[in-house]
Amino acid sequence: MQRREQILDAAARAYFRTGGSFDIRDVAREAELGYGTVYHYYPNRHLLIEDVLGSGFERCEQALAEWANIYGGSPDDRQLLTYCKALLRLWQSDTRAYLVYKMAAEHYAGLPEKDRHPAKRRFMERLYVPLQSIAQREDDSVDHMLAVLVGCCGLRYYAGTSKLDVDRIAKLAMQAITKEY
Repeated sequence: MQRREQILDAAARAYFRTGGSFDIRDVAREAELGYGTVYHYYPNRHLLIEDVLGSGFERCEQALAEWANIYGGSPDDRQLLTYCKALLRLWQSDTRAYLVYKMAAEHYAGLPEKDRHPAKRRFMERLYVPLQSIAQREDDSVDHMLAVLVGCCGLRYYAGTSKLDVDRIAKLAMQAITKEY
């Protein structure tokens, strides 16, 4: 189990280093494992990406459920700001969780056609619609909020920035949702 987790983390990091066009050798190098070891667990990159996303979805769904349990009912903007911060902290520590939202912003274009629709549906049903409902927003403001969060967090992965300014980014995301500048 620990080896599988090591491989999944390495695959998520390899995704950003190669722009999503990694192969099993890239993952093996990133995980500091032999090619045969990674190939034993994942004979092709599509199975690997499927598991990376599956575990990322689980972590994101758990984070949303925990936040909803704490702030259920009708949260105000301050509580939504808290969720933005929690999401950024999760993404900062968990590349797989960030990849779920990053790929959603790209409509899961990097996935094979047969996997694209189920991933979009899972994102919409389990992450987006519940957030939209909790935020009590039916317009596109949740899209704008997530775009700010995903874009700013992407700087960490693509530019190699070590730490996110979670408070500042969350405030920017809230400006996108409240339309206050």
